[in-house]
Amino acid sequence: MQSASATDPLVAPPPAGWTEARSRVYAVGLAGALPATLRPLAEVDGHTLAEPLTTRTDLPAFPTSSVDGWAVRGEGPWRVVGRVLAGSAPPPLSDDGSTVEIATGAMVPAGATAIVRVEESTRTPEGLVTGTPRPNPEWRLPGEEAGAGEELVPAGTPVDPALVGLAASCGQDSLRVRRPPRAALLVFGDELLTAGPPGAGRVRDALGPSVPAWLRRYGCQVRAADVVGPVADTLPAHVAALRTALGTADLVCTTGGTMNGPVDHLHPALAALGADYVVNTVAVRPGFPMLLARVTSDDGRVRFVAGLPGNPQSAVVALVSLVAPLLAGLQGRPLPVLPHTTLAEPVPGRGRYTHLALARLDRVAGTAYPVRHVGSAMLRGLATADGFVVIAPDTSGEPGDRVPFVPLPLLPGERAT
Repeated sequence: MQSASATDPLVAPPPAGWTEARSRVYAVGLAGALPATLRPLAEVDGHTLAEPLTTRTDLPAFPTSSVDGWAVRGEGPWRVVGRVLAGSAPPPLSDDGSTVEIATGAMVPAGATAIVRVEESTRTPEGLVTGTPRPNPEWRLPGEEAGAGEELVPAGTPVDPALVGLAASCGQDSLRVRRPPRAALLVFGDELLTAGPPGAGRVRDALGPSVPAWLRRYGCQVRAADVVGPVADTLPAHVAALRTALGTADLVCTTGGTMNGPVDHLHPALAALGADYVVNTVAVRPGFPMLLARVTSDDGRVRFVAGLPGNPQSAVVALVSLVAPLLAGLQGRPLPVLPHTTLAEPVPGRGRYTHLALARLDRVAGTAYPVRHVGSAMLRGLATADGFVVIAPDTSGEPGDRVPFVPLPLLPGERAT
């Protein structure tokens, strides 16, 4: 790691390659993964499994009827000897020609040879049941879904309502999980307005309202009180804001100040805090002056600072490039594997830099189209895009090329359609 005290651009190391930067920050996040704790099922939604989910019993644990009807033994007609409802353990059917009325989900009695659906049965004047069982058994067998002790879901899986329900169904009362990371945002720039239209040399802050929403989509907890700014363009103000935010957050994102201009105080502030760079600039366009640093507190706990460029689209490129893999590591999740898509139109390269180009997907055709209005300071194109196509250094994208695609994050638990 490079110390944050080395801020002279004349001796700064070359920028990290985009793929290398993703791998590097993921490895650092995984090394500092949040501690695992045992939590009751009611409290684990939005967390991440710290160990595989296994079932305590066979699923189903006993043979269960899949229909309402009659559990019969032998050939009909059948004499009714009882009723079985869900939640009870019935006695066995001991005699041929006997039957019990059975409800969906009820335990099938031992000795039953078939189940006749209620809508396919009749009662004789003598009270006997007649009907023809279907060829395939109308019950679920023990272990049909899973065997006792079987791994159902691997560690590193985000916990959503479906997983909570599965855990309950297989007998778990609690899960060992990693909590969502806590994140904060510091907005730098005296030129920013927080309300009303831009004008007179001042621009509206677009990142203060939007970055927390992106972070939540990556599984972070961000409170309104954790969003601070604009922070005054002075070194003491930057150091104080960072120190306060790092007191409670696992990750502090900052906007602006990632270069070395006269009012760019992020690098000196990181040096004052004893930070080490994990990545200091990335060979990607847009978003080149992004960074990730780590700060180790007196108690040995590691926290991270992600420096996002001040231009809005560049900031989002930094989020998908550095913050997303870091957060995956902190939560003990796998590094997301990028899907591929086919270019429908040409996308220019950016020389020796990786080009992340905003695109929308035609999911029916499996193709990607570049969008318009994609300047570093623009958000119009981002608002209509599904993510970024990745054009490797020293190449350009031509129609028909298969290229990696970086999707914009969904809400926790959402699945892309």
